Amino acid sequence: MKKKALITGITSQDASFLAELLLGEGYEIFGLARRSSNPNFSRIQHVLDEVKILYGDMTDQNSLDNAVRISMPDECYNLAAMSFVKLSWSQPSYTMNTNAVGTVRILESLRQIKPDCKFYQASSSEMFGKVDEVPQKETTHFHPRSPYGISKVAAYWTTVNYRESYEMFTCNGILFNHESERRGIEFVTRKITDEVARIHHGLQKELVLGNLEAKRDWGHARDYVEAMHLMLQQPEPDDYVIATGETHSVKEFVEEAFKYVGITDWSKYVRQDPQFMRPADVELLIGDYGKAKHKLGWEPQIRFKDLVGIMMENDLALVGEERKKLVGRGIYDYFGESKKQSKKFSEENA
Repeated sequence: MKKKALITGITSQDASFLAELLLGEGYEIFGLARRSSNPNFSRIQHVLDEVKILYGDMTDQNSLDNAVRISMPDECYNLAAMSFVKLSWSQPSYTMNTNAVGTVRILESLRQIKPDCKFYQASSSEMFGKVDEVPQKETTHFHPRSPYGISKVAAYWTTVNYRESYEMFTCNGILFNHESERRGIEFVTRKITDEVARIHHGLQKELVLGNLEAKRDWGHARDYVEAMHLMLQQPEPDDYVIATGETHSVKEFVEEAFKYVGITDWSKYVRQDPQFMRPADVELLIGDYGKAKHKLGWEPQIRFKDLVGIMMENDLALVGEERKKLVGRGIYDYFGESKKQSKKFSEENA
């Protein structure tokens, strides 16, 4: 008999990779999505025929109850969230309602309707914030530095509380930054690879960023969803740090992206702007995945340079196609130069 999985946030980067993994394992998948006048299923388009879409919202208890009743899942992966850290300062109430109270709601639905369902909570390295220990592991103290980080700490402890109070199988995956070619364009890594590709193809002159010195532990989402699944296959529920054990600055990410297109002097293309600075930034994150390696048998397969390369290759292809369409339509004066000058540039670089 097929296992059934309910994935909240089914249109997200992580959910798209997780859906692929679970389908390969023979699962029946139900995906929770918010009803929208313009739904975006682009990340899961290739598996959409194999996923049963349920409409609901993490801020609406009734819709979550309905989703659980319909799916009656063996496993639930809570990937829905307001996940853009910078935006959480301007939308703190919404962030808390979706991320923190939303976790309470989905756990209540499971407790009341399907208490034997195994539950995965997408926790975040942003919970560590102003770190007091390097590298960070499961026992490191939390000191969040954003409304997003605070909301994730609340969801983390809610998950622990339901495990301890109701003996439910609930796990936290404390995932450090994990990116991919499917990452949203508003996130700094994808912004870098997209705009470096645009500079390479002559569609943009500069890349504008905030804090270049912030250091993160970056892995690939495809590796990290494997860890999510492994957590729910264990005999006992537990919490795990999922990371690469390496840290790299935003500046290093920029350097690697420009290097991929043959530009070594990247500084003349990059400008810092205070509007992209966080009110309180997280300076250094690096995870110790020793527990996951020992208990889950998990290790990251895609390292930093390969991650940047995968993302650059994707965006170079996407922007290249966009440029061909612009050239074909006779649109050349992107930077305010004369059409004659721009046409010459386009022809020389076609």
